[in-house]
Amino acid sequence: MPIIKKELYDKDHLTQILENEKEELADIFEAIKTRETLAENVNDSYDENSNFAQRLADKIADFGGSRSFIIIFVLFLATRMLVNSYFGDVAFDPFPFILLNLFLSSIAALQAPVIMMSQKRQETRDRLRAENDYKVNLKAEVEIRSLHDKLDHLLMKKRDHLIEIQQIQLEILEKRK
Repeated sequence: MPIIKKELYDKDHLTQILENEKEELADIFEAIKTRETLAENVNDSYDENSNFAQRLADKIADFGGSRSFIIIFVLFLATRMLVNSYFGDVAFDPFPFILLNLFLSSIAALQAPVIMMSQKRQETRDRLRAENDYKVNLKAEVEIRSLHDKLDHLLMKKRDHLIEIQQIQLEILEKRK
């Protein structure tokens, strides 16, 4: 038998959860009343609030994960290894390429945190976008329900009107008999 925590079903706890939801959804209800849109471009507002280091990390991560970076890097490595192999007597980094290995390790050590910083920013941006989508979808759902209610009301009114007309027609037919 699963253990049920009492605080999950405590009246005060549930009331607090509902109050928090009410506060979070207040802007949705206000937008419905005023008939304004909730959709916003989260990317623009998020980018405006980012500093130089964050934008630089994004650009480095974008370049570090591109085909052009891979092609340039492979060409650089091949050229460097060829130059050091063919000019062995004056090579500054002979065959085991220890200096090149140190260079590659340093790039990897610096690139990993920069990419992680960029991924963290992307995650935050995605979360903001998801919250915005949720609000827009919730508003759309409420508006659609409202439209359904209006249509149901109109159909009921039409049905009542049609029943009245049918009653009048039946009365006219009975009078003719």
